[in-house]
Amino acid sequence: MAIFLTEKSKVIVQGMTGSEGQKHTTRMLASGTAVVGGVNPRKAGTSVDFATADGSVSVPVFGSVKDAVAETGADVSVIFVPPAHTKGAVVEAVDAGVPLVVIITEGVPVADTAEFFSYAQSKGVRLIGPNCPGLISPGKSNVGIIPADIAAAGKIGLVSKSGTLTYQMMYELRDFGFSTAIGIGGDPIIGTTHIDALEAFEADPETAAIVMIGEIGGDAEERAAAFIKDNVTKPVVGYVAGFTAPEGKTMGHAGAIVSGSSGTAQAKKEALEAAGVKVGKTPSETAALMREILSA
Repeated sequence: MAIFLTEKSKVIVQGMTGSEGQKHTTRMLASGTAVVGGVNPRKAGTSVDFATADGSVSVPVFGSVKDAVAETGADVSVIFVPPAHTKGAVVEAVDAGVPLVVIITEGVPVADTAEFFSYAQSKGVRLIGPNCPGLISPGKSNVGIIPADIAAAGKIGLVSKSGTLTYQMMYELRDFGFSTAIGIGGDPIIGTTHIDALEAFEADPETAAIVMIGEIGGDAEERAAAFIKDNVTKPVVGYVAGFTAPEGKTMGHAGAIVSGSSGTAQAKKEALEAAGVKVGKTPSETAALMREILSA
């Protein structure tokens, strides 16, 4: 099985006609994703041809998300639009009743994210991102920018703040495979959290074990540790990026800043280990810990 994204998911791409949208729509189609439409008010009524292994597929462009949903029954939207237009794109998808909205865009103003996240919550819409690589249920569907050919389907659930570390962990554990891998993004405000993914993986009968990748800054990993201790029965291994980060410096993601002893990799590691999570000092060590669990 998979969480949030299955072979039945019907995907529309907001920003499909732009260069990034076209590039990643090509990739999504190649990995078997059911991309049923794009959205661009200026190009409504046209279509875009994408090369596939079997030739090409023509994907229609709609003037609004509402029109796209009405015509296709889409239940997922992935957003590839510039930061200044992201809030409007998310609100449009939420108003159209799309239950899952994946926001790839980097550099979205935090105030905008706070506003559209609150609005999406009030409407019961799940957001993933912004500033994330998306999610993949290997062999079923792939929404975002995660490479589809680095791991097959399997029984590991993966949730990660880092896109690059998502890819590395999938590659390291490719022989075991994944039910779903989710890159939740590293901004200070994100739509789906570690806890949301942990809860879904715990409820998924086909996910046998979970890898959780965090990073310095904030207290998301500490809160996830408390959730794991009280609610998760499946084995969890973890990795916290930033053991060598200097105090007071923002490292990469906007949310990754350490103040005093709060938010350090060591503090997060200790909180996770206190909850029974085995934590690796490197991604490869973390993969080895999962390998031991699944090989036992």
